[in-house]
Amino acid sequence: MTFETDFDARTRRSAELFERACRSIPGGAGSTARLPRNGWEPYPLFIADGKGSRITDVDGNEYIDYLLGLGPMILGHRHPEVTAAVSKAITDYGTCFGLPYEIEIEAAEKVVEAVPGIEQVRFTNSGSEAVGTAVRLARATTGRRLLVRFEGQYHGWQDTVYWSNHVDPALAGPADHPRPVAMGPGIPAELEGTLAVLTWNDPESFVRLMAERGDEVAAVITEPAVFNTGCILPEPGYLELLRSETKKYGAMLIFDEVITGFRFNRGGAQAHFGVMPDLTTLAKGLGGGFPVAAIGGTKEAMRLIAEGKYSHSGTYNANMIQCAAVSATMDVLAEPGLYERQRALGNRLAEGLKSIADENGVDAYVEGLGTVFQLWFANHPIRNWREAEQYANEAAFTRWFQEMALRGVLFHPLQFENLFVSLVHDDQDIDLTLNAAAEAMKILAREMVAA
Repeated sequence: MTFETDFDARTRRSAELFERACRSIPGGAGSTARLPRNGWEPYPLFIADGKGSRITDVDGNEYIDYLLGLGPMILGHRHPEVTAAVSKAITDYGTCFGLPYEIEIEAAEKVVEAVPGIEQVRFTNSGSEAVGTAVRLARATTGRRLLVRFEGQYHGWQDTVYWSNHVDPALAGPADHPRPVAMGPGIPAELEGTLAVLTWNDPESFVRLMAERGDEVAAVITEPAVFNTGCILPEPGYLELLRSETKKYGAMLIFDEVITGFRFNRGGAQAHFGVMPDLTTLAKGLGGGFPVAAIGGTKEAMRLIAEGKYSHSGTYNANMIQCAAVSATMDVLAEPGLYERQRALGNRLAEGLKSIADENGVDAYVEGLGTVFQLWFANHPIRNWREAEQYANEAAFTRWFQEMALRGVLFHPLQFENLFVSLVHDDQDIDLTLNAAAEAMKILAREMVAA
């Protein structure tokens, strides 16, 4: 029986709902990331329930969940403390006032206490909004317009940053001097002149650019570890170089911690790597599954907002649901030993997957930081987008995803995404996942030999 036949037999209700959804929702889902063009072939699963580390689809199939809503469910689904705090806040206070209130202060204080590079913080509604604010604020603060970013990183869908994500190298040109490439229609071509795009983990090209144009650079924006192209960690000294060069030329350093924030360290990647940016964007793990994002930074970096010279506005900014969720999530994340335990659990899973691949003669290796990692199907180390595009075996990853999904383990179907281990996954989840992987990898190895 083929994957398609087995999958169709198990997910008939999802197929029916997708057909129905396409009649009233463009494409059939509320985000392009949930559609067949992003790997969810032949249609996305429709979910009926989520609790803890598990989700169940509308056909009754249960999965150990390593997709985690693409990251927000850092505490698993329906965490009791966060859910109770939000419910109580709605019942006791309301949802949205257009005026400040004390729980907003409590939430902000807890974020400031947790993240070392943040002295002040403003809450907003999505990672894209937070990044858009950070970029414009950096330009307003420095009086410059040039933004430096890196291929293979995704910083949201706004026109100013939706460039050179998973770009075709033939369009972008040489790796040591790529040109910006818009990632979709409708983006004004004139914005190309406001960007300088570089290859990640290439210190020489960065130093050269700053020497040539450093006095034009408003900000350098980067994920401190790249989780929008599988998983690619910074090489030793690379983040420190970004920090020293931006200071040298009076530019700002923006860490996009939408994914890395609170993921493997309560203080985020900046605490883990020991490099402090001027501005930080947060989302996903910030609210324990509720929709919230934030921009934070030093008092100097946030000065124009504080003085009212830069208008950071939004009707739903810092609404009661957001702030109650953030406050409760920050409390849960403060549990002593929580991150150490879950990183060790994630490392056991990652090392187990690598061993299973080795035992079956499949070229693969793991890169990550315990609670987020990727199994790269590749026979060559991957340091940046160009190498990911060149060396990753996307077809092998897709087959592995398919066989794992049939065995009740769910993660993103694309090689250039990653696996999230929540802070509530347990040893049983890991054991079951490794058992499923042992079966799936045998099938993959057999097919690779036959091919």
